[in-house]
Amino acid sequence: MSGPELTAVVSATHEIWMRTNDRIGVALARHGLTLPTFQALWAVDPAEPPPSMKVMAERLCCNAPNLTFLTDQLTERGWVERVVDPSDRRSRVILLTEEGRRVRDDVVRTASEVSPLAALSEDELRRLEALLARAVRSEA
Repeated sequence: MSGPELTAVVSATHEIWMRTNDRIGVALARHGLTLPTFQALWAVDPAEPPPSMKVMAERLCCNAPNLTFLTDQLTERGWVERVVDPSDRRSRVILLTEEGRRVRDDVVRTASEVSPLAALSEDELRRLEALLARAVRSEA
């Protein structure tokens, strides 16, 4: 499907992303994060099982060398650890450390607070979340 409505929605989501990125600069600088390292840290959701390197690459839409570069930076800072996957000892998963969780929570909270989406009501956010989740699932 294409048309002016789709173009308008894609443009709006891009604008929201760009404004949010611009507004989180101070929080990123406070922790010495770049946008790519922040995106990698965000992709390690503490509410989910630790992701494998393959899952992380899929979440970040990047290749293995780029992911290794990003996770090396997070590991050097003590924010994540690469550990053996308990369900498959041949692979490794990315585990947030307590410090990594603290940094992630701070910057995710800041991104949420400064996003233009923060102006929406709870009901509007629920409806938008359902629509966006449907769009994401259709791509899977």
